[in-house]
Amino acid sequence: MFVLFVILTRVLEIYCWILLVSCIFVNLYAFGILDSRNQIVWKIGMFLERLTEPVLAPVRRVLPTPGGIDFSPMVVLLVIQYVLQPTLVKLLYLSMQNGG
Repeated sequence: MFVLFVILTRVLEIYCWILLVSCIFVNLYAFGILDSRNQIVWKIGMFLERLTEPVLAPVRRVLPTPGGIDFSPMVVLLVIQYVLQPTLVKLLYLSMQNGG
């Protein structure tokens, strides 16, 4: 059980970093610092979009976008940090108490 906890925790940490990198990438692209005609930039953008959109799209459908600002990455990060990770810790604690 402990190994599963460690793996899930690491996966959540890596996904948080992917979300942050994706946000930075989108802003660099939006301000014209990165050129989408560059093949490497395009591939990185598509890779990040494929990793983040399945999680961000449902959140975007629920949240309003005031002033065109996308708060969905922040909501997902907060849910990971304050809901999922504490739940994992509580489950690990309960499984250790029950001898699992």
